[in-house]
Amino acid sequence: MMSFLMQTYVIALPIVLSYIVWLLQQQRKAKDANSKGTMLLLRVQLIEYHDKYMKKGSIPSYAYQNFCEMYEAYHHLGGNGMITHMYDEIKELKLKKEKEE
Repeated sequence: MMSFLMQTYVIALPIVLSYIVWLLQQQRKAKDANSKGTMLLLRVQLIEYHDKYMKKGSIPSYAYQNFCEMYEAYHHLGGNGMITHMYDEIKELKLKKEKEE
């Protein structure tokens, strides 16, 4: 009986471990896709903010804070390049008080 259990264990263990590895790979693919999608949505919003406030020549403090937080999230997801340049330009804009809008 002990021999039978040992043989079953030796056969079943690699199958179970292979299944667990496959599940983890599927989970990672889904996470990567979600991260990429989130990064792209942030990029679109950052570009819209940049275009809007660069045309105005100033940015309200709440919009500046939103832009900075979105940039941080975008950067942590692996985004960089032209958005970093836009971030630098936004930092140079004059901050507007909320009542000035």
